Amino acid sequence: MPIEPRNACELAQQRGVPSSRFCAPSAGQPLEPPSTARQPPEPVRNSAGGRGADSAELPESLAEPVPESDQQGLASWYGPRFHGRRTASGEIFNRRALTAAHRTLPFGTRVCVRSQLTGRAVVVRINDRGPFTGNRVIDLSQAAAQELGMQGLGIKPVELWLLEEGEGDCPRSLSVSAP
Repeated sequence: MPIEPRNACELAQQRGVPSSRFCAPSAGQPLEPPSTARQPPEPVRNSAGGRGADSAELPESLAEPVPESDQQGLASWYGPRFHGRRTASGEIFNRRALTAAHRTLPFGTRVCVRSQLTGRAVVVRINDRGPFTGNRVIDLSQAAAQELGMQGLGIKPVELWLLEEGEGDCPRSLSVSAP
């Protein structure tokens, strides 16, 4: 049985995301190798051997199960006054870049963020710390908020998926085309 991570650093280590000085190895139990982190469930088959109610093939976008998110919560986005300021990683914040702040994930971690309201998803790179207000889990750049259709909406619910090294995009089952 996989060991349940206690925080974002353990989750990052479990997924094989490179660690940083902010995520020291846990003195606790060993973690499962990243290759076993996300295994898709077996398809449900009916008594005739087909999937679901009949054996008709589903469109590819519907046939692939949506993987369980690594974290859920509220997202906010940086206002224009932060543009050009230094982030906790030392980078200069660019509101037009697809970046975000997270309290514990290592800098450079790539995360797929999906708006639970619009269904749209975007990949961001963690380059700052925060948010430190309320129960928010991530603070997005203006560009990321626009991609999600969240600009002007304030604080909204999102789901996060940590991307393993080499994964470039959100899982295909999360991709929703922009209107």
